[in-house]
Amino acid sequence: MQHRKFSHYLIILLKGIAMGAADVVPGVSGGTIAFISGIYEELLSSISAVNFTTLKLLKKEGIKATWKAINGNFLLALLSGIFISIISLAKLISWLLENKPIMVWSFFFGLVLASILFVGKQIAKWDAPTIILFIIGAFIAYFITTLHPAISESSSLLFYFLAGALAICAMILPGISGSFILVLLGAYKPVLDAIHNRNFQLLAVVAIGAVIGLLSFAKVLRWLFDHHKNYTLAVLTGFILGSLNKIWPWKKTLTWRVNSHNIKIPFNEQSVSPFSYDGDPQLMMAIILLITGFAVIILLEKLANISNKA
Repeated sequence: MQHRKFSHYLIILLKGIAMGAADVVPGVSGGTIAFISGIYEELLSSISAVNFTTLKLLKKEGIKATWKAINGNFLLALLSGIFISIISLAKLISWLLENKPIMVWSFFFGLVLASILFVGKQIAKWDAPTIILFIIGAFIAYFITTLHPAISESSSLLFYFLAGALAICAMILPGISGSFILVLLGAYKPVLDAIHNRNFQLLAVVAIGAVIGLLSFAKVLRWLFDHHKNYTLAVLTGFILGSLNKIWPWKKTLTWRVNSHNIKIPFNEQSVSPFSYDGDPQLMMAIILLITGFAVIILLEKLANISNKA
């Protein structure tokens, strides 16, 4: 475990807040934020360290040794940031998505666009298998963005357990959004409502599913990074590229549905040109926010380089 000052943990907390904000938006992955802020591999290693061996260590050597083994300070700072962000920003981001969708999607489009360049730069060698895996990753992510969301919202606790497990796997993958997986399953609105209404039973079931999914999937990703880093990065870069379709700011609504509050909301959407958009495309503001999102990634990259040197 790295020896860090308090200021370093404060930066990790802020990175957690950024991850949480991204995770609330269906289409943006917290894993992307973790990657560009330089903590992705440490996050995977720390999560992977939580296993049965850790339980044995807890029994033999106590809490202090176990806390050190799992990089506890790092995880606590990061998870605190994510938790603070989700609890405080869920309502705001829901309101913005409903009332200022072009603004929100433009900012995140710029953010994710810059992420492709950032993650792509980490690939040491672009040989034929790397390019093929990049294309496959992009195709899979694009295909996921074209799937129709589920209409029915299941009330089964087992369903929410599985939804939590699947969403967290997507959440730590750069480019694949955990929130979007919840949308596809028809679980996004109930989970968001549960946060607003403090439905702790449903949130606990989703959280348990997420913990089990996270511990299992992080080990797979850690192994892939250790043994096939270049190929893994190629697939992840492809994922991020393919996910751009989901967060394209200008959409044409093909079908609508009525939600539980009897409000008509878009159900199935298609990306369109801003010039053929039905309504005010807000093009100038969208371009400004896209550039802002792009600049945020450049800034995060600089901050990551500074904190790594410190």
